[in-house]
Amino acid sequence: MSELILTSENFDASVLQADKPVLVDFWAPWCGPCKVMSPIVEELAGEMEGILIGKVNVDEHGDIAQKFNILSIPTFIVFKGGQVVEQFSGSMSKDQLRAKLLGHL
Repeated sequence: MSELILTSENFDASVLQADKPVLVDFWAPWCGPCKVMSPIVEELAGEMEGILIGKVNVDEHGDIAQKFNILSIPTFIVFKGGQVVEQFSGSMSKDQLRAKLLGHL
């Protein structure tokens, strides 16, 4: 499955009301570490079953970033049943990110 582009209009339905866990990647186009993580996130979105993966551009959707108190990017939040179950920031390897996600399946 490809990653979801999340906006103020689709965030609640796509993330908070999802029937499976959702990883949300908060990023910005000018952020160097975000550029490193982008292909990793895209690859995992195509490889992992049982979890949805979406991205929020904080420059375009600052309201969502503010709602979840995003202070640095990239920040990743895992939602389950509409609730935040884990939040972490910074870049990491594909294997590290996969391991974090597997813990929520």
